[in-house]
This record gives sequence, structure tokens and C-alpha cells, in this order.
Amino acid sequence: MGLSTDEMQEMRTRIVEVLRTVFDPEIPVNIYELGLVYNIDIADTGAVEVKMTLTSPNCPVAESLPQEVEQKVMAAEGVTDAKIQVVWEPPWTPEMMTEEAKLELNMM
Repeated sequence: MGLSTDEMQEMRTRIVEVLRTVFDPEIPVNIYELGLVYNIDIADTGAVEVKMTLTSPNCPVAESLPQEVEQKVMAAEGVTDAKIQVVWEPPWTPEMMTEEAKLELNMM
């Protein structure tokens, strides 16, 4: 028997909390608020797949940031496996940031 809907929702909350601890080193806002996380898919087995992007294909942390995300997601309670997929469609734009991120960066 796999995870219940409630357990999956609790896991999603924990994963989002973890993602809020990962920062793009050039921008003082976490990757979740920046809008770099496009999708979090949780299987009832506890396996997690995160689809994310970077601010640009030439991002200096293109190698290390997805690895950091994978390690932190894998460490979240209940996660049995973590896969991070970096995607470029749709391309990231500043409009994808949360209101909080825009305020933090004085973009409002």
C-alpha cells in the first residue's frame, strides 16, 4: 500500500520547505520563490521528481544547483528517491517570481 493523499500532501509541504532553503548564488531569493521549480511529482511510493529550470542556460551553477536540490529533496522525510529534471521550456522569466520575491528584489 502506498502513501495516502494526505501523506503525499504533507510530503509536498516538506519538499517545498526544503526547496525554500536552496538559493541561486547570484540572487538573494530561494529557487521556489524565484519560480524556478515548475513541477513536483510525488509517487505513492515516496519517489519524487522535480522539474525545474535555471535563470539561464549559461547559469554558473548549472551543474551544482540541481545536485543540491536532489540532495535536499532526498533528505526530506518520507522521500524514497529523488530525480531532478532541468527543463528549458517554458523559458524562465522574472514574471514567474512570487510577489514576495519581486518585493525582495525591489521589482514592484
